[in-house]
Formats: sequence, C-alpha cells, structure tokens
Amino acid sequence: MTAWRNDLLKTSLTEFPLTGDIEILAAELSGFHQDPAYRIIVATALQHSAILLTSDKTILSWDGPLKSWDIRQ
Repeated sequence: MTAWRNDLLKTSLTEFPLTGDIEILAAELSGFHQDPAYRIIVATALQHSAILLTSDKTILSWDGPLKSWDIRQ
C-alpha cells in the first residue's frame, strides 16, 4: 500500500490531512447524508475548494456548494 500511495503522490494527486476544521464542517453539513465517511470526504473537498471526483450518487445528488464531477461519464 505504501508504494501505491507514493506512486500516486508523484503524480498531481494531492493528499489533504484531516483537521479539526474539517471535522467541524463535516458535522455541520446541512441536508447531507449522515454517514461520517461521506461527510468527511465532502467537508475535505469543501475546505480545500477542491473538485471531488466520484461516482457516488449520494454525493453527486447533494445540492450543497460542493464542486464535483461524475467519473462515470
């Protein structure tokens, strides 16, 4: 797993650390799925103004301020 991660980090992939600000934002997401993992993923993207690439219908259908791309297309 370490080699796989290191290979990805050599590309343009950015790894974001989990912070207290992200955890608070995740807890405060309005009208979003209650699964903590989903909330942390979305809050991380929001905190860093990142575009989230996903095929997850729950995330893609949320009408919040998230910028996301459906990778199934």
